[in-house]
Amino acid sequence: QVQLVESGGGLVEAGGSLRLSCAASGRTFSIYDMAWFRQAPGKEREFVARIRWSSGSTTLYADSVSGRFTISRDNANNTVYLQMNSLKPEDTAVYYCTTRGRGSSYNYWGQGTQVTVSS
Repeated sequence: QVQLVESGGGLVEAGGSLRLSCAASGRTFSIYDMAWFRQAPGKEREFVARIRWSSGSTTLYADSVSGRFTISRDNANNTVYLQMNSLKPEDTAVYYCTTRGRGSSYNYWGQGTQVTVSS
């Protein structure tokens, strides 16, 4: 099993920045990639960004955050980050970190961290 703990959420004004962190522990050798999803009130959970664990250059972003958010990872500390710039009120959501093994679905999730962007 892999345990995930997110941190770094908070309240920020529109146009501001936040950096989320997600620390992984447990069977981290099984990690293929890590991702961030978010869920706004009354909406379904949606994909935000993902990064290949072995090759930090392999990333993918949702169109809604591309150019504003950057995902990165620190393998030595088993941590993935989400740098969020130019935040908008529509970015308000609970952000979840998740991971999967190769060929698997995202089956390990963190507890989530709240991000609130005021207008």
